[in-house]
Amino acid sequence: MAIKDTPEHWQVTATSTPFRGNKTSVRTDDVVMPDGTVVKRDYQVHPGSVAVLALDGEGRVLVLRQYRHPVRQKLWEIPAGLLDVPGENPLHAAQRELYEEAHVKAEDWRVLTDVYTTPGGCDEAVRIFLARELSEAEGERFEVSEEEADMELARVPLEELVRGVLAGELHNTCLVVGVLSAVAARGGDGFDALRPAEAPWPARPFEA
Repeated sequence: MAIKDTPEHWQVTATSTPFRGNKTSVRTDDVVMPDGTVVKRDYQVHPGSVAVLALDGEGRVLVLRQYRHPVRQKLWEIPAGLLDVPGENPLHAAQRELYEEAHVKAEDWRVLTDVYTTPGGCDEAVRIFLARELSEAEGERFEVSEEEADMELARVPLEELVRGVLAGELHNTCLVVGVLSAVAARGGDGFDALRPAEAPWPARPFEA
C-alpha cells in the first residue's frame, strides 16, 4: 500500500456558517459517517497560506519574532502570509511576503513541503517554499502595522533552529516543519531535487 494522502468526500446533508470574520469563517457541516449516522463537524474555513524558509549562503535562516495573541507569546517564525486572492499563484504570494516582511528577494525558489496546519479543526493549507540566493530588495521598505510593527528580524544557523525545535523552545508550525524538512532534504537527495516552485498544489489550485 502506498503511504500517500488521498482525496475523499463524505456526504454532507446540511451546512451553515454561524460566524464570518475578516479573513476566515466557521462552518458547521452535518456529515454522514460510515455507519450511517450523521454528526456535526465545526471547522474554520481558511483561504490558505504560504511560508518561506529563506536560507542564505552561510547556512542561516531568515526568521522574525512576532506577537501571536491567541497563544499569548512572541514566536520566532519564518516569513508567511495569507493567500489573499482566490486562485493566487502561491509563488508570487511567497515572494511578496519575503519582500514585505524582510525586504529580501531570492533568485532560487523551490517547494519545500505542503502541510495542513490543523486538519481536525481547520482547512488551512500551507505551501512552504525554500528560497536561496538572497539579496536585499530594491526600493523603500514596506510599511508595516499592527503586530508586524513590533517584529524583530534575525538570521539564525539552520542547526540552531533544529536544536530549538527539538528542545521545545520553538513552536511555530511553519518554522518547525520548514527547518526539519530542510535538514531532511539537505541530507537526502539535496535541495536541487526538491519540487519546482510552480509544482501543482491540489489543496489550493492556481494559475501558473
